[in-house]
Amino acid sequence: MVIIGVDPGLAIVGYGVVDYSQKTRAFVTLDYGAITTPAGAPVSERLAIIYDEISELVSMYRPQAMAVEELFFNTNQKTALAVAEARGVIMLCAKKRGIELFEYTPLQVKQAVVGYGRAEKSQVIAMVKTILNLRAAPKLDDTADALAIAVCHARTTSSRLSAFIN
Repeated sequence: MVIIGVDPGLAIVGYGVVDYSQKTRAFVTLDYGAITTPAGAPVSERLAIIYDEISELVSMYRPQAMAVEELFFNTNQKTALAVAEARGVIMLCAKKRGIELFEYTPLQVKQAVVGYGRAEKSQVIAMVKTILNLRAAPKLDDTADALAIAVCHARTTSSRLSAFIN
């Protein structure tokens, strides 16, 4: 099963594409990186860039599932709204392309990847590197988070408990 994990943002959207075999429980990392948008550009232009680049990734890898981090509301409402808008175009892309969409909280991602929902960022990055057998940890936290979200989805859907989650 090809899964694209996405860590949404307006300035940086992390993505990670993995192929997961439920039979062998093995991962193959197909691609990962970040979509960046120019800071001074109008929001509509930035959202269009995100939509177009996610669409391109979907066309290239044809994932069966897209896993997106749920919006974590922090104290900066302006940032939260921008991330929500980016999530919207990412989710729209999945819907329009017929890709099943799943959402996970940061707590769920950490639990699935590290085994502890309150894990530190460095622990998540180290486990992503180990689980996916990467030579080096991803440089951007957003990219590591996207890979972690994809791993979370693979582990959640391969669990016998997944029938009770959705």
